[in-house]
Amino acid sequence: MIKKLFAGLMVAAVLPAQMALGDGCARDKFEGNSYIVCQFDISRQFLGLYLYDDTGRVIGDFNSLAKYLKTRNRKLVFAINAGMYQVSRLPVGLFVTEYKQIKRLNQAKASGNFYLKPNGVFHISGGRAFVEETSVYKARKRVARIATQSGPMLVIRGKYHPKFLPDSDSVKIRNGVGVVKGGKIVKFAISATPVNFYQFARLFKLHLNTPNALFLDGSISKIYAPDVARHDFGRQMGPILAISR
Repeated sequence: MIKKLFAGLMVAAVLPAQMALGDGCARDKFEGNSYIVCQFDISRQFLGLYLYDDTGRVIGDFNSLAKYLKTRNRKLVFAINAGMYQVSRLPVGLFVTEYKQIKRLNQAKASGNFYLKPNGVFHISGGRAFVEETSVYKARKRVARIATQSGPMLVIRGKYHPKFLPDSDSVKIRNGVGVVKGGKIVKFAISATPVNFYQFARLFKLHLNTPNALFLDGSISKIYAPDVARHDFGRQMGPILAISR
């Protein structure tokens, strides 16, 4: 009995911190920076991607999303802004919601974070979540239930984006997403203190153990996470990823 108990304690001691979290959000610290980290098992939780309500208006904020979901007898559990958007709040890149493509894949060359190649796509296809480079997503011709394109990639097959500089002075609030457990577990993070891309990528690679991770947005990043008493307000958003029950 004592041996079994000791073995169980040893296993618990070596589990990554966020594995012990279960579904939900927690405040976290890594390398001197503060974050909110959330993870959800999408085989048990419904993760949706939202832009418009039934009238065709952009939903734009978490309160409006909660009201929209209530009309579908669903309760908002968690939400985070889901990638870059234009002044009109239309996504800059690919946007698919419940198998309906609203915006096509964007492979243009231009300036700005979205175009810092390789960029990527977060999507759910065949019941599994993926973070893939844009070129990989296109080549594999995925049939996505939901998909949002953003950039740059933070972690690419276990390596940092080649353009990231460890000593960069471009520090901002940032949010992103990664996937583990063969596409079963989705991990979101938002920084509570300004970080550069390299610092943010290290969070996903070394602390959250996601072999692929995607930057979603910068200073305008917002989160709805009742677990940690966060309900961000401010300027209206474009796409929103949300867990509802």
